Amino acid sequence: MTAIVSIRIQEADFDTAREIAQLSKGRTDIGAVVSFSGICRGSEHGDVISALTLEHYPGMAEAEITRHANEAMARWPLNGLTIVHRVGRITPGENIVLVVTASSHRQAAFQAAEFLMDYLKTSAPFWKREEREGGDNWVEAQAHDDAAARRWTRS
Repeated sequence: MTAIVSIRIQEADFDTAREIAQLSKGRTDIGAVVSFSGICRGSEHGDVISALTLEHYPGMAEAEITRHANEAMARWPLNGLTIVHRVGRITPGENIVLVVTASSHRQAAFQAAEFLMDYLKTSAPFWKREEREGGDNWVEAQAHDDAAARRWTRS
């Protein structure tokens, strides 16, 4: 069967269960599905967050995510993957991102999902601004996220 790859950047919310079902429906070659859902938190380090606003560079963001999705498909024996990333204003409790990977076996699905999330967290062309009581601020890159992403670099 042909691998299914779906990549979307959108303002609208998404249904995680529906996305998983859509990727795996009718597929007898899939033995493992791994999903990661990123959800907007309502606080960070004790500060209340009233919303996040995510911005992206249209066209470039889709191309970069597709490039990494293609790398995941080449590195692991995947039967399909779905990436949905929201942009716009997102409030606490709402979905931000979804990565779903499907493979015949669990190890490939887990590793590919981790690889894709590490990339999305550190290098995808998105900018995140938090709305807090003390004012808005742009979210800076975190050293621990960069360290996690480096483990996938090929020598």
